[in-house]
Amino acid sequence: MNNSFEIGPVQVGGGRLFLIAGPCVIESEAHVRTMAEAIQRITADLGIPYIFKASFDKANRTSVKSYRGPGLVEGSRILGRLAKDTGLPVLTDVHEAGQCEVAAEAVDVLQIPAFLCRQTDLLVAAGRTGRAVNIKKGQFVAPWDMTHPLQKVRSTGNERVFLTERGASFGYNTLVVDFRSLPVMRALAPVVFDGTHSVQQPSAANGVSGGQPEFIPMLARAAVAAGIDGLFLEVHDDPANAKSDGANALDLKLLKPLLERLVAIHAAANEA
Repeated sequence: MNNSFEIGPVQVGGGRLFLIAGPCVIESEAHVRTMAEAIQRITADLGIPYIFKASFDKANRTSVKSYRGPGLVEGSRILGRLAKDTGLPVLTDVHEAGQCEVAAEAVDVLQIPAFLCRQTDLLVAAGRTGRAVNIKKGQFVAPWDMTHPLQKVRSTGNERVFLTERGASFGYNTLVVDFRSLPVMRALAPVVFDGTHSVQQPSAANGVSGGQPEFIPMLARAAVAAGIDGLFLEVHDDPANAKSDGANALDLKLLKPLLERLVAIHAAANEA
């Protein structure tokens, strides 16, 4: 039941690999514009359909002192203007049911964070907006059990929903990817692989999350070879100074060579 649909010019589940990418959080209006335009140039050169992502609020940061973002109202304004000026589809997280309608006025995709993938009111509220919904699989959820979050969104009549794999909890402060989850979930809905949160080390760095970004290319190559519809990457032009998730972000300068390899792998896998 891999239902395909469109998000603006991006076909989800149609056999063509697409990219969701951008910084973890809105650091400033100028920064999201710089990142969106830089990634847009790369994906246009390679012919990869592209959805920009950034969060207006990171409500699940490890520490209460961590930067969260500009908030719902200002963040939605920034993302809405970015979408209008660049023509890009835009994705952002929502954490509460009451955020969905406001965010939906500005963006094309509402993303349900992994920790919240079982929150019925949030899933239903996101579905009712009519926007596409990306549900991140919880680190604690079996891939076949993602049928239940899907049903919650689809109960609203909204079939524009897809799933994202981002690793499973493995002991303390460690995630591991079981690639069997990709075909299991792809039988339910289009599937995206999150190559950056899959290398995250939750809460492992003295009040913030650590990461192993050197493994992003390997995991992304494996996921594309295994068969996915889209790839999710948090990308930053200065990961060491990113305000959120810099430890597991892909450096912008590494994006184009990685995508070039992934396009080749995707073509080869679809010829087999």
